[in-house]
Amino acid sequence: MWRKCLSSLVATQRQMQPLQKLRLMHQRVPASRPPKILITGGLGQLGIECAKLLRSQYGSENVILSDIIKPSQAVLENGPYIFADILDFKGLQKIVVNQRIDWLIHFSALLSAVGEQNVPLAVRVNIEGVHNVIELAKQYKLRIFVPSTIGAFGPDSPRNPTPNITIQRPRTIYGVSKVHAELIGEYYYHKFGLDFRCLRFPGVISSDPPGGGTTDYAVAVFHEALRHGKYTCYLRPDTRLPMMYIEDCLRALLEFMRAPNEQLKRRVYNVTAMSFTPEELVDKLSKHVPHLHVTYKPDSRQSIADSWPQVFDDSDARRDWHWQHKYDLNNLVDFMVKDVQENYINVDNGERQTLTI
Repeated sequence: MWRKCLSSLVATQRQMQPLQKLRLMHQRVPASRPPKILITGGLGQLGIECAKLLRSQYGSENVILSDIIKPSQAVLENGPYIFADILDFKGLQKIVVNQRIDWLIHFSALLSAVGEQNVPLAVRVNIEGVHNVIELAKQYKLRIFVPSTIGAFGPDSPRNPTPNITIQRPRTIYGVSKVHAELIGEYYYHKFGLDFRCLRFPGVISSDPPGGGTTDYAVAVFHEALRHGKYTCYLRPDTRLPMMYIEDCLRALLEFMRAPNEQLKRRVYNVTAMSFTPEELVDKLSKHVPHLHVTYKPDSRQSIADSWPQVFDDSDARRDWHWQHKYDLNNLVDFMVKDVQENYINVDNGERQTLTI
């Protein structure tokens, strides 16, 4: 992907149209150093684990985690952390210039259920914030990643399977804002040569406590089952949705960001690993929690789930940049039980024992 010497690069660029030149410039990071990466919204579900993965590849000092929230001591000890408000364009400019940023990974967003409760804030964070980072990336020739979601589809979309290119028409502000991000990113790619990259993720499952998404039942059930042996699910037992384990999610992101531009036939790809229902998940979890009792009381999130894909078609990603998932439902449950038990249940029990003493 990189040119071996400056002279060959200049010779090649002379033969290119201006927009082609700009695209090549945008994707180039000097071979002598790894990319300097800024992660926005870094204290959400994906940010901290994403930083760990990228730091293992590029060095701790080259991956800067940012958010508007006060970080824990553990976050500070693991690598650089700074305050960054995505609605403050000049503040973002200072960070990019002072830190010599090459890649921007934009996680800041209000998720589906939370966004429906505060639409004006969701518009500011999910739409105005994207405008800022897209314009910033254009101005400073950054490679930018903005995640999208199964929520970018709506009730008029084919649900089983949902292809990469089809009618979308979502009915949540979260979904609307993600379609907007996809389209504005593609527009900046075609108009200005911006190296914009976007993956539509399914429900992402990790041991971190749920953060307000419609698919978060698949996280909450592990915490409640292992703590209390029971769970009340806000979706019907037969509600099928696409999912993936966080390790697959972040590996997809890394492989996609590393993929040479010439391999990418589009700027937005579906990725997934599996599809299951609450009932199917509970059946697997019951092998670890034999007396697990789950009741189903669908709420407003059910109508959101009913408008989303049941099965995601990610064949384009598998063809173009060779995406392959690692985790299926069986080993997902095994790893989640282990993670939640070790990182939350045992820790909480230890703290209670300390307080008792």
